Amino acid sequence: MSIDAAPGPGTSPPALGGLADLHPAYFALVMATGIVSLATHLLGLRAIGAVLFALNLAFYPVVWALMIARVVRHRDRVLADLWHHGRAVGFFTSVAATCVLGSQCLVIGGAFRAACVLWAVGIVLWLALTYTILAMFIVKKNKPPLPEGLNGGWLVVVVAAQSVAALGAQLAPGLHPYEAPALLFCLVVWLGGGMLYLWIIGLIFYRCTFFEMTPSDLSPPYWINMGAAAISTLAGALLVLAAPHAAIIVQVLPFVRGLTLMWWATATWWIPMLVVLGLWRHVWRRFPLRYDPLYWSAVFPVGMYTVCTIRLAAAVDASYLIAIPRVSVYVAIAAWTLTMLAMLRHLISALAARPKDTGADAAQNGGLK
Repeated sequence: MSIDAAPGPGTSPPALGGLADLHPAYFALVMATGIVSLATHLLGLRAIGAVLFALNLAFYPVVWALMIARVVRHRDRVLADLWHHGRAVGFFTSVAATCVLGSQCLVIGGAFRAACVLWAVGIVLWLALTYTILAMFIVKKNKPPLPEGLNGGWLVVVVAAQSVAALGAQLAPGLHPYEAPALLFCLVVWLGGGMLYLWIIGLIFYRCTFFEMTPSDLSPPYWINMGAAAISTLAGALLVLAAPHAAIIVQVLPFVRGLTLMWWATATWWIPMLVVLGLWRHVWRRFPLRYDPLYWSAVFPVGMYTVCTIRLAAAVDASYLIAIPRVSVYVAIAAWTLTMLAMLRHLISALAARPKDTGADAAQNGGLK
């Protein structure tokens, strides 16, 4: 199973290079950079957090520019991606990237209005993508078999919803006199996103345990199995912390706390399993470890687990849990650094392979494939 192929509604277009093949999930670069920035900031590594925040302020518009250029120049390829069960869910990374950047603006930059604007953009993107892509999958006539159409990347749908809830829960206390309706909206989105996780993870677990899995099948997005539960933990913890601003959350506070702990336990359970599967893939089966933009989807969950555990410790008054993120933050930094170095090496190789191209053209044609 490959999630990089992108057949259209009924055909498989030929493989093209460069901008035409830019993966819809490349916003995971912004997601990963943003969450590692927040993790380092919350743990007192302010200089690292500030540098990553500055980088993300550049990454976000650059990725948008490339995506828009792809729509203009390769509209048929974009439409093919929208119909493709493997690649279409990658578009949801734009929602999470927008909301993670909004959290950076609020927590690190102290820019409340900018964070509000990004939250509004995130909500619009989330609604548009949810009720376009999922509706298309439902009415689509020719659908792939479960082993070919389903992968861990599907859980980005959950990540998108929970990122909206998480940013909104942080902004709500400053939205007087609308803090209570805003938090109710976030609670509803959080609960809906959690239900989506249960639906999708059941199919993924069934696919993994009852169908053959090859090393190529266990692609980096399977780390989102953990990341989606981690961001559900984060959103729940932030709702608990914002409870004094909404009576309805106070009324269901024990339920929210308990469900948040369940999400954290689920995320924690996935970590050893994913490590074991990674060792099986790369050590036992010797699957080559080379740069793939989807590796940003594996960096994000590590950073998210760090941040969600910090917030959970405050939400359930368990300060001893901070010992976990004090270690995992360095794992997140290392994962981000290695993936960034691999991306830069890939970009340099692409530039060297196209000496006649300009820098911008080479980046579009090969560097961000």
